Amino acid sequence: MKGARAAFTSWRDRSGYNRGQILYRLAEMLESRNGQLLEALRLGGVSATAARAEVQAAIDRAVWYAGWCDKIEQVLSTKNPVGVKHFNVSSPEPTGVVALVAPSRPGLLGLVSAIATAACSGNTVVALASERDPHSAVALAEAIAVSDVPQGVISILTGHRSEVVPTLAAHLDVNALDLWMSGSEEQAAALRACDNVKRVRRPGEPPARYWSAGLDQRLESIAAFVEIKTVWHPVGF
Repeated sequence: MKGARAAFTSWRDRSGYNRGQILYRLAEMLESRNGQLLEALRLGGVSATAARAEVQAAIDRAVWYAGWCDKIEQVLSTKNPVGVKHFNVSSPEPTGVVALVAPSRPGLLGLVSAIATAACSGNTVVALASERDPHSAVALAEAIAVSDVPQGVISILTGHRSEVVPTLAAHLDVNALDLWMSGSEEQAAALRACDNVKRVRRPGEPPARYWSAGLDQRLESIAAFVEIKTVWHPVGF
C-alpha cells in the first residue's frame, strides 16, 4: 500500500497524454502476450473460444481507456455561472489510492477494465484478483511489470476476499473502494469504509454480458474516482 501512496503524486502529475501513452503501451504488451493470457484463462476453466474473445476485449478495453486519459479534464471541467463578479471554474482531480475487488468473472477482462477505469484519471490502484480465476491476474501482473507502467501505480493482489477485503476497507492509505462483489461481505466492506470516510462505489457483481457488451465503458465510471475542485477568481475590480 505504501508503494501505491508513494506513486500517486507522480502519476497524478503526469500529463493526460503521457498516461494515455503508458496505458496504450500496456495494451500492446497484452497483445504481445496473447498466448500466455489464453493459457491462463484456460487454466481458469474458460473455453478456448471464449478465452480468445476475452483477451481481445481486454486489449480493446485498455486502448479505450488510454484514449480517455487526455480528455477527462476537458469533458468534466466547466465554467460555472455565478451571480457575483467572479470567474468560477470546476475541474476534476484524481481521488488518490483506489482499492478494487475484481469481479469473479471474467477474470481478465473485468480486472483490466476496473483497473483502467481508475488509473486513467491519475489514481493509483491496488486490485484484488478474482478468487475463481487468479491465473489471468498473475499473467496480467507480469505484463504490467514489463510495460511502461511506473512502479506502484498498479498493484495486483491474489487471495481470499474474506481475508483481504476487510484490510483494504479499513486501511488509512486507501482513499476509495471499487467493490465488484455482492452479499454480506460487500456490505461489511462498505461499512468499514465509513470509519475513515472513503469514497465507495458499489456496482455489485454484474453478469458476464455486462463486460462482453462493453456496458462498463462509461464516462460515469471514470468520474466516480475524481474529485471536483472549484476555483473562484474576482473579476472587474
